[in-house]
Amino acid sequence: MPAALPSLRSLYRRGRDQWLFRLRAHEPGTVSLTMRRVFIVPTGAGLAFALLLLVMLIGALNYSLGLGFALTFFAGACAVADMVLTARNLAGLRLAPGRAQPVFAGEAARFELLLHNPGRRDRFALWLGFQADGQPRQAVDVAAGAGAALVLAAPALQRGWLAAPRVRLVTRFPLGLFRAWSYWQPDARVLVYPAPELPAAALPSAGAASEDGHGTVGLDNFAGIRAYQPGDALRHLAWRQIARHDPALGGQLVTKHFEGGAVAELGLDFAALPAALGLEQKLSRMAAWVLEAEQRALPYRFRLAQHDYGPALGDAHRAACLRALALYGQDEAP
Repeated sequence: MPAALPSLRSLYRRGRDQWLFRLRAHEPGTVSLTMRRVFIVPTGAGLAFALLLLVMLIGALNYSLGLGFALTFFAGACAVADMVLTARNLAGLRLAPGRAQPVFAGEAARFELLLHNPGRRDRFALWLGFQADGQPRQAVDVAAGAGAALVLAAPALQRGWLAAPRVRLVTRFPLGLFRAWSYWQPDARVLVYPAPELPAAALPSAGAASEDGHGTVGLDNFAGIRAYQPGDALRHLAWRQIARHDPALGGQLVTKHFEGGAVAELGLDFAALPAALGLEQKLSRMAAWVLEAEQRALPYRFRLAQHDYGPALGDAHRAACLRALALYGQDEAP
């Protein structure tokens, strides 16, 4: 019998979630919390307060105390008012997903959540957290007619798209006799890149450009000064000319220009990786190579299945390569 308890609890939670969220599996755009979406129950303090009211009522009946009746009914009216105010502290809020930046597998995905209070009452002590975490993590106050933003983190365990977990909103304001809560499924997802290989393997040497700009790259002969271009190595900046014209005063960054043989191309080809490596190991190695090539400012060509990018450098090229790695073999729809 004890072994069956976990399975019974799992069945209960699954059935409860299907009933509560049958119409809220996917909520695009801005969502408004109506009163029908707010659940409320008494807290432990609220149950103790109800027992106290019962004792006060019995005492007033036994001794025919008019002031006892007045105090009992006044305290009961305060409890009813607290129940209404607690539910209204959540009802009417507007919720919307914010930005979510890509992360690498093994890191924490950070989801931005936006709250807007269109009413005339300030909302205090709103606790938010993912339902899977058990208890809400962060508290926020939202002034009347204003908005607030907060960030919740969830573990990103594998590459691909990670949808935002269901969010739980809880409040006990103002007296703490009742606990009101609601659920929200944000229409947000994060792209999770493969975790870079550690330690990273050396960049493929065939046709690779050297970091110092010598040899086959053809930068042996100094040819002059030209304007700085994104992707130029910092070690090639012409510091003497830059010092004469301060960029803060309108000067321009310049870099040394070399001439020589043709510049070799660094090729990152998924098909050229050893067959002994597993799929995820290959993707991790490619991710590590992309990061290293960007760090060393080496233009690189990227090949993976139908994707063929470059040779290039920069944030857009890096993001396109990592996205291809993250969604390899999966649905690439945003």
